[in-house]
Amino acid sequence: MKNRLYYFLFLCYIAMVVVILYINGVFTGDVTDTANLVINVGFLVIIGILFLVSTASFIRLNRCTDALAKVTDKVYKAYDGGNHKLWEEYSKKKQPFGDAELDDAFFRYQKRMRIYQTKRGLIGAADIEDYINEDVINRVGKTYFNSAISGTMTGLGILGTFIGLSMGLGSFNGNDIYTISENIGPLLEGMKVAFHTSVYGIFFSLIFTFVYRGIMSDAYEKLEEFLDCFRECVEPVVITADENSKAMLIYQANIANSIKHMTELLQGNAMEQTKSLEVIVNQFMQQMEQSMGSSFARMGESLTQACEAQQVYAENYKSMEDTTRQLLGASLTLQQTLEATMANQEALARELKAQQEKIEETCDTINDEISSQLYTFGLLKDV
Repeated sequence: MKNRLYYFLFLCYIAMVVVILYINGVFTGDVTDTANLVINVGFLVIIGILFLVSTASFIRLNRCTDALAKVTDKVYKAYDGGNHKLWEEYSKKKQPFGDAELDDAFFRYQKRMRIYQTKRGLIGAADIEDYINEDVINRVGKTYFNSAISGTMTGLGILGTFIGLSMGLGSFNGNDIYTISENIGPLLEGMKVAFHTSVYGIFFSLIFTFVYRGIMSDAYEKLEEFLDCFRECVEPVVITADENSKAMLIYQANIANSIKHMTELLQGNAMEQTKSLEVIVNQFMQQMEQSMGSSFARMGESLTQACEAQQVYAENYKSMEDTTRQLLGASLTLQQTLEATMANQEALARELKAQQEKIEETCDTINDEISSQLYTFGLLKDV
């Protein structure tokens, strides 16, 4: 019943609300201070909201731990107490818990275990506690939120105390001794607010701490029961190092025997196949000689003629090659002769050009001499 303690929490809350309303005269119709009532009701509403949020997380946590307890009972009932573990069944089971958080963690555990799976068995194993552990419980139960509620309620009670004192002292006037008695009433009303909020703030803090620790201890207890049950009844047996070495030696011996048997079988088959092949080849050659002897003879004659023709062709090709070489030599000689002739012609052309230039110079000189003599002759004629 620890996981249902939040019912007790709400009973205490309802009882405290009734007491506060009765003290403030709600049921008797004698409400003397409306401000006091409003402040108390406001603080109770805040505390009620915190309780509702916590209760929602507690209900979610209860579903999770109930799923753990249900699987634990199923495993113990299915386990026969021998060496036969239930891993074969749970390694393939999908969503064994019916809870999203637990099923997701168990799926990741199954996925990790498949890595260690071999034909001879498991060579390693993951620990279920690495996946389903207190972190899952704390996450589902919103420990980060619920662990702060007790301190929050105490803080609210202290805050109400200071608000009540501020209200009482704000309306108190002690300057006149005759008015002190009139100011005592508002001061006491403010102190009433202060003490009321402090009382139920501390009261709810104690009650919530008791309920919260009871629910969480029940959740951790169910988790430990599940882990012990799983390790005892479900977690597979892992092949140890000695067993692994022994299995490896047996496996290698079996392979060696298989290879030896196959080799002997292949050797026997090879000898038989060789003998059969020799018989087939001999029979084939005999049949070829009988059926194609004349054809082979004609083929031999044709090949002889072809060889003779090939020889004649080779001789003709050699003669043609010699002729070609001679033609190439003559062509090379002709080319050299033509080059020499061209060189001589070029030299002759240069020589003729030089002679032409000399003749032109001589003609110019003679022309100048004649012109000079004609001029002299003309002068003499005039005289």
